[in-house]
Amino acid sequence: MLNEKLQEYLDSLIEPRHGLLAEMEDYAQKNGVPIMEPAGIEAMLQLLRIQQPEAILEVGTAIGYSALRMAYALPMVKIITLERDEERYELAVDYIKKADKQEQILQIKGDALLLEDEVGEHAPFDAIFIDAAKGQYKRFFEIYSRYLTPGGMIITDNVLFKGQVYEQKAESKRIRSLVKKIDEFNRWLAANPEYDTVILPIGDGVAISKKR
Repeated sequence: MLNEKLQEYLDSLIEPRHGLLAEMEDYAQKNGVPIMEPAGIEAMLQLLRIQQPEAILEVGTAIGYSALRMAYALPMVKIITLERDEERYELAVDYIKKADKQEQILQIKGDALLLEDEVGEHAPFDAIFIDAAKGQYKRFFEIYSRYLTPGGMIITDNVLFKGQVYEQKAESKRIRSLVKKIDEFNRWLAANPEYDTVILPIGDGVAISKKR
């Protein structure tokens, strides 16, 4: 993770969001909905602009914020996004409708661990973004990486988990268990012979894995 002053400086250079996106950020902050941090999402969007994917799979819609950011950045891309939480799914439906992006973003409701057959109907994908249950990252990666095009890219958020992955200071047993799973995922990913992976210490830690 970057030191606080450097992070504040970099964040100050990011253009503020307005309109619907600002509304969504405000809702997320007030209601404890996890959305990607500004520096992390800007890095992801820049990588996607360079790659110019035709189809993206997102594991973890939440309220639709990152899906809309990707849709705005890449108006021609098709996005398939998965969410199991009923309330967040419905909020995402409303926000995506307000943005008039229903044709570009296809929402699928359900547990991503159980949606492979349905998702497979929309494959292949040039990029996959994983931002869901952190304890299941390895399983998400294993299930959906088989639908990635050659040379495709998988982006995984929160892989440094607010620094706890390397500081090992979690107090509760539940968080310690989660931190251990994320650390194991990071090490497995770094050693995966099918991918070139780098972890960027921005936002909450973003892993970029390019298929060889």
